[in-house]
Amino acid sequence: MNRIVVLTVGKTHSGKTTFAGKLESRLKNAVVIDQDNHAAFINTCYQSLRPKEGPNTLKYAVTQTIVDYAVQQTDCHLILCNSNLAQEGRKNLLDYFRLKGFISVLVYFDIPDEVLQSRIAESQRSKAIFRSASSFDEVLARQQLNRTPAPEEGEADYLFKVSRSEDDIPTVIENILKLSEK
Repeated sequence: MNRIVVLTVGKTHSGKTTFAGKLESRLKNAVVIDQDNHAAFINTCYQSLRPKEGPNTLKYAVTQTIVDYAVQQTDCHLILCNSNLAQEGRKNLLDYFRLKGFISVLVYFDIPDEVLQSRIAESQRSKAIFRSASSFDEVLARQQLNRTPAPEEGEADYLFKVSRSEDDIPTVIENILKLSEK
């Protein structure tokens, strides 16, 4: 069996978590690994260990431990549900999975900022994931300032794009399901 790793790429409230859940429910033997869950766990149980400044290295270590376990101790397909906006970080993740023999898939959520702002205004999502931001508006503003390049063909084995239309999601899921059958 060819194992697949799916990395979701997009700004806050672009639909990555919703997509990951839908894909997980359809893709046999798949697991979602979501850094927001790791951040909430750390903020709830290990707040005093969080880095005060700079990258949240504790969150990344928890995520990497879970990823390593899933890769080495299971035969699951993996769905990494975090923003993956930094091109260098994506490259490192994809290189890791290539070495492990995974088929790599990027799903890029290219949702207009005005749609994201509307979703944030209506959001009921917990803020328990925050360490250095006070709101999702602030997270989006930071992501807008960073202006990281969009994923490009060739970064992964497959690249799918989800735009404003929710109709893209069933098609992308069907394409990934077909990949799992190869």
